[in-house]
Amino acid sequence: MEYSKPHIKNMSKSSIDEASGWKMSGEARQCLSFNLLIQFLAAALLLSACGGGGSSTTIGTGTPPTIPPPSTGLVSGASSFSPTCAGVPNAGTLYQNAEVEPHVAINPTNPNNLIGTWQQDRWSDGGSQGIAVAASFDAGATWNNSALPVSRCGGGSAVNGGDYERASDPWVTFSPNGVAYQLSLGISGTSFQPGSSSAILVSRSTDGGRTWANPTTLIRDGAQFFNDKNAITADTTDSRYVYAVWDRLTSDNRGPTVLARTADGGATWEPARVIYDPGVGNQTIGNVIAVMPDGTVINFFTQLNAVAGKVVGSFVVIRSADKGLTWSAPITISSFLGIGTRDPETGAAIRDSGFLGQISVGPQGQLYVTWQDARFSNGVRDAIAFSRSTDGGLTWSLPVRVNADASVQGLIPSVNTRADGTVGVSYFDMRSNTTDPATLLTDYWLATSRDGVNWTDRRISAAFDLATAPVARGYFLGDYMGLTSAGANFFPFYVRTNSGNLANRTDVFMTPVNVPTGTAETHIAMRAEVQAGTVVSAAFQQRVHDNIVRKLEQRTPGWAKMHGLRDSQP
Repeated sequence: MEYSKPHIKNMSKSSIDEASGWKMSGEARQCLSFNLLIQFLAAALLLSACGGGGSSTTIGTGTPPTIPPPSTGLVSGASSFSPTCAGVPNAGTLYQNAEVEPHVAINPTNPNNLIGTWQQDRWSDGGSQGIAVAASFDAGATWNNSALPVSRCGGGSAVNGGDYERASDPWVTFSPNGVAYQLSLGISGTSFQPGSSSAILVSRSTDGGRTWANPTTLIRDGAQFFNDKNAITADTTDSRYVYAVWDRLTSDNRGPTVLARTADGGATWEPARVIYDPGVGNQTIGNVIAVMPDGTVINFFTQLNAVAGKVVGSFVVIRSADKGLTWSAPITISSFLGIGTRDPETGAAIRDSGFLGQISVGPQGQLYVTWQDARFSNGVRDAIAFSRSTDGGLTWSLPVRVNADASVQGLIPSVNTRADGTVGVSYFDMRSNTTDPATLLTDYWLATSRDGVNWTDRRISAAFDLATAPVARGYFLGDYMGLTSAGANFFPFYVRTNSGNLANRTDVFMTPVNVPTGTAETHIAMRAEVQAGTVVSAAFQQRVHDNIVRKLEQRTPGWAKMHGLRDSQP
């Protein structure tokens, strides 16, 4: 059964603010007329074959899409979820119209076709009312928005497999044949409490995201387990294979990596199984699959270990040469030395990406990873760390800082590699912020490089007030943002606030960034001051430990108590 429901309308912001009855302003009518023209031009372009760069590997070398989206770049619109659509009382704060945590993928058979997904209507104490998806067939000029039936608010029920109070962790991918897959986390109740449940749900679309089949449940657990931080990746070398990964926390203090895969293009899914277990008291998180051009499957994740009363983190990969059936021993990329970000004037917490990293694959099999880290300032502030491997993940370069301004905090990086090998890393920083404690001005940037050493920053978004964001134990835009590419363009897919608008705190945007080949680069990546083998001070280690515990409490309240640790929340 196919499911298509226009829960979330794509409207101009002026129209939404002007009237609740969907009456269009003059500005909105002009925008609509412009979009219709764009659609007409896009249809003409679609008559010719196109190609471009994929979200993690090369997807072709043909002519890229050339139509830019409207100048606003707005993707999301007003939510039609009612505050009570889940049907259960809740003590948390609901942020109606707040979109967070977006992800995006581009169709390798048609680079004008993009699919984005995000959490719609975020709750302060975890998850959202539902998961939105948006499909574009004109390179982002216009979007068809709907909601997935993976929660009650999105139309889910016991009949179609989406009977959950909330949903989280949206992720989307395309197979080489153009079939799309969306992965979500469905949750009901409070994790590890009687009557609670969590499930990993995959949805499939064969028409570029216009319609979606009812979700398939890859795993569903009760109160003894909590499934978290899922991601899905289609095999770029074989359309039959798609890989879903996540961590599965247990009430007896374990957190292994779990994988489910399809070997028949989504017709069936194999039972979920553990592919890596770090042992009692330890866990993985942030698992993301990447597939190399030779078909080798890489799983990148963060490992968190309890050591002498402290939690320490490291970034790790495991490799599979047989499509995920068997896996290598873990290979460590780097330690994690992030301390987290805060409002520099008020000290208010920001819920950033923390210990979660991202990975991308280059056209010649290079692997690139990025994360937040404070080693470049010896524990003073987080920056954007970057490491690369040229031998399939067997060895890795020492981390470098890629964000240009070392004097301000950098947060929530994403990474993507174009078909020509140009690497892009998007991230937020606060170089526009002032000393005014009433605002927290934040910018979004794209750093690009052809060699991983020389970089150029480009502004993606004008400064916005991060303090307007929904609060989920810290100002929250998402654990990650989306980034993909085609031809000479990168496509950042991100959330920013509507500064000061408490009725509509955030929206999803896409802003293409054209980076011509041969562009001069402006700064050299800085080597870390704290390298492998260097002793990190006890004070620095304590700040890293506190940050890890804080982030885990944000994700799973009660985590610290379960592990015999003190909650380090402010």
